[in-house]
Amino acid sequence: MKVVFHTDFHQTYTSDPAAEGGRLEAVLEVITGKVELVTAKSAPEADIGAVHSTAHIAQVKAMGLHPIAALAAGGAIQTANIGLKEPCFGLIRPPGHHASSDSAWGFCFYNNMAIALEHLKRTGAIHTAYVLDIDLHYGDGTVNILMNKGYVTIHNPDSSNRLAYLKEVKNEMENCRADIIGISAGFDNHEEDWGGLLKTEDYQQIGTYVKEAAQRAGGGCFAILEGGYNHRVLGHNVWALIQGMEGK
Repeated sequence: MKVVFHTDFHQTYTSDPAAEGGRLEAVLEVITGKVELVTAKSAPEADIGAVHSTAHIAQVKAMGLHPIAALAAGGAIQTANIGLKEPCFGLIRPPGHHASSDSAWGFCFYNNMAIALEHLKRTGAIHTAYVLDIDLHYGDGTVNILMNKGYVTIHNPDSSNRLAYLKEVKNEMENCRADIIGISAGFDNHEEDWGGLLKTEDYQQIGTYVKEAAQRAGGGCFAILEGGYNHRVLGHNVWALIQGMEGK
């Protein structure tokens, strides 16, 4: 499976947990040799500007964070494009699902998922899309940007019971008919992370549900990294999701 990544993502660009040193190294330690790494490229400002206001982009630039945030957005576009033909994972940061058109919070700056899907829609690659956001926190930015576009369905599972959570995802995927399914892959709901809910094998099951839904619809699927802050388990959780998306 292809994993989109760039060594610049190793840099500690802010003091927040998503930018912490060693976070992506912990993932690479588990997946290296098992996946094909594809080098991420920065998103053109036109793609970012299709989602975010000029004022917001200017603010991110003033913070000195545009280069790394644009690289993450570009990596998301690449991941989604590959996902049209084969499952793909974007090992990118900063995360994006708390970024709205004109504001951002929660360690996010540009909305990677929205930028990627809007790119696919504008270029005619898709007509419909589905976003499954499995991060611990509600992806308000993605909802704010995409919900009223008319071509995207967005679901944030909210069950506090592990088995009910998995059943909720299963039911959603059984009814999903979209050209592409994008997973906002936050791993902070793991039993050893902030949320304390899901087991590592549950991410493989979620990946399997998504893969099967994409196959039924004759569409594609991809995932991009959002949260997940326990370095000891993060790589194993990413690898579990990848295995599920691969159909293993």
